[in-house]
Amino acid sequence: MEGTVISAKMDKTVIIRRNYLHYVRKYRRYERRHNHVPAHNPPCIDAEEGDKVKIAECRPISKTVSFVIVEKLERT
Repeated sequence: MEGTVISAKMDKTVIIRRNYLHYVRKYRRYERRHNHVPAHNPPCIDAEEGDKVKIAECRPISKTVSFVIVEKLERT
C-alpha cells in the first residue's frame, strides 16, 4: 500500500494517510475518503513528514502497529 507520512513524532513509528475513492451508487459519483495507518519506521529508511512511502503488512509489532515501511518513494 502507498500513502503519505503525516506524523513522525513517535519513536520508530509514523502515521500514514491513505487516500482512496469510494463509489456512491445513489449519486453515481465518487467521494474521497482516507484512513490513518500506524507503521514501523526502520532507522535505515527514516521517513519524515511529507514523504510518500510504500508499506507492507507484517507481524504485530505493538498493539496498533502491524505495518512496516519498505520503501521511500518521494518527498512531497
